Amino acid sequence: MTTTMTTDAAATWLTHVGPDAAPAGVVPQPRGAVAADAPTEVAAPVVPDVPTQRTPVSDEVVAAVALLWVEFKQKACRTSREKLILHYAPLVAAVAGRVGMRLPSTVEHADLVSYGMFGLIDAIEKYETDRAVKFESYASARIRGAIIDELRAMDWVPRSVRTKARTVDRAYAELEATLHRAPTEAEIARHLQIPLAELRGVYSQLSSVNIAALDELLGGGEDRAGGVSLVDTLGDERTQDPAGSLEDAETSFLLARAIEQLGERERMVVVMYYYEGMTLAEIGRVLGVTESRISQMHTAAMLRLRGRLTAAGV
Repeated sequence: MTTTMTTDAAATWLTHVGPDAAPAGVVPQPRGAVAADAPTEVAAPVVPDVPTQRTPVSDEVVAAVALLWVEFKQKACRTSREKLILHYAPLVAAVAGRVGMRLPSTVEHADLVSYGMFGLIDAIEKYETDRAVKFESYASARIRGAIIDELRAMDWVPRSVRTKARTVDRAYAELEATLHRAPTEAEIARHLQIPLAELRGVYSQLSSVNIAALDELLGGGEDRAGGVSLVDTLGDERTQDPAGSLEDAETSFLLARAIEQLGERERMVVVMYYYEGMTLAEIGRVLGVTESRISQMHTAAMLRLRGRLTAAGV
């Protein structure tokens, strides 16, 4: 029946396996779109370990894909290679989706798919059809490895530092659960059985690990309406805070009014001590009293000022 399909017949049928006219389930299509001349029961091959539609695979698909493998492995046919890549392309998107679930939102899914395509091509080149291993299982591991290798190549932090960061985090969590409080550096060092100086050296290396993008949205994905980025939360020291300026002006006004309500000699002590920078001994010589008396007058003035400012709500 279909298992005896000729090479020409398989090639004719596989001309429909493309991005513009492909059997439903083989290449992603808009919902409800089905090629006019495609077999009615054709579905995507079942891919182990990745999400897929659990529909039966037609004999035509199995036979056509098997013929493509024969042509590619025996004749090194470039056309067969390209059709195999196209046929297994949805597997790359599925693996990339699973890897991306544990990555930050700044990592684009399209980039992961691009990295995974190199793993798929390498898997097709090195796969041996005479082994009792399904290509989908073999390719899934190669695709995932290609994505992880590319992510590591782009990481500016050495892998050893990442390993140390996980070790310290795990030790911190274990001690926190045991002690029911935040552990000290010495306790973490004893738990890891390393000197305290070495632990502090690890902290210095980890200082460059936790780097966040200023344009990354906080508390949600990129599509979140009204999202706030990290740069929006940073203060600009060059600008004046309106609320702070108003509070300072109000405090200065209340303080000046409270000083005016002091006695003449107490007011002179406050002005000379805080505004002219004179010592208590110098103020005593100016007013003709001892330094201890100036200290008593200063203390009394501070108590009166504090009481008036407290009553004013400052």
